Amino acid sequence: MADLQQEKGLVLDFLNNIDKAENKLLAETISKYTSDDFHMRCTHPFNELKGANKVANDLWIPIKNSFKPIQRRMDIFYAGTNLIDNHSSKWVVNMGHLLGIFNNPFLGIVPTRKAVMLWYCEFYRVENNKITEGAFFLDILKFMQQLQLPIIPESTGMVGFNPGPMTHDGLYFNKQPEEEGQKTLDLMMRMANRLVGGGMKTTIPDLEKDWHKDMIWWGPGGIGASYTYEGYLKDHTGPFEDGLDYVEFTGHIVENAEGNYGGWFGWPNLRMKPKNNYMGLTSSSDKVGEMRVVDLYRRNDNKLAENWIFIDHLHFLKSIGIDLLGRYNNLKN
Repeated sequence: MADLQQEKGLVLDFLNNIDKAENKLLAETISKYTSDDFHMRCTHPFNELKGANKVANDLWIPIKNSFKPIQRRMDIFYAGTNLIDNHSSKWVVNMGHLLGIFNNPFLGIVPTRKAVMLWYCEFYRVENNKITEGAFFLDILKFMQQLQLPIIPESTGMVGFNPGPMTHDGLYFNKQPEEEGQKTLDLMMRMANRLVGGGMKTTIPDLEKDWHKDMIWWGPGGIGASYTYEGYLKDHTGPFEDGLDYVEFTGHIVENAEGNYGGWFGWPNLRMKPKNNYMGLTSSSDKVGEMRVVDLYRRNDNKLAENWIFIDHLHFLKSIGIDLLGRYNNLKN
């Protein structure tokens, strides 16, 4: 197994310097750590960005201008080689919140002048001591729910901040035993293959094979969190399966793990079609939407205990004709 400590150190320095850099120095700061063809996959409305200047000007400067000072509160940090390409690429992953004061408009949303928490997850590929590509998932719908904007319906699950691991051990700054990461990756993939093979349908017998009884599913904005088998079926999979038709699993960009933690993201992972009322926003339609999804997992012994999920709901909804940011701005005006 590759020793990824150098890659971890590079990404930590990269993040620390992004957080500290003045806006006029952001592009230069990013370029020091990234390759000439560096590109990012970001949640809507940022989407795909190519080059340090675009990442600085279209992603980080708007965030830093709207929420300052920014404090990064990291809950999970790990690195692993990528199962998708037979473990030839190295990826560093981190998840947490960006804390800031919402002092200036963000995506047209009126500032509250209060502290806010932006839930995020990042994946970075490192080659030859440079970051060559990345993904930045920012849960904007959860942020809109935090502000209690009237265009956002009530969630089926628990609404609130999604904390880090119950065990408070998710920051793997030091190398973990190779065999533990392999156990986590094997378990994740066993569960995923069962889910996809079953047409994205879940039952309690399915859950019993891979999940602890007191599992917690830390869901994204629009859905919320679910606790225990029964809660998961009632608050997430039931409404998800009732509101959407599964069309296609389109695969992942990354699947990796280290120690008890692992995850993946896709671009997109799924293609889904609304067949009913999903999140209080849809009705039956022939339009097929893309779901860009992140899943991070914590394994406890031989079963999964916690799962953190990001869904780019703004992109999915817009792809089926529902522009939530547009609705908000029309209402505001």
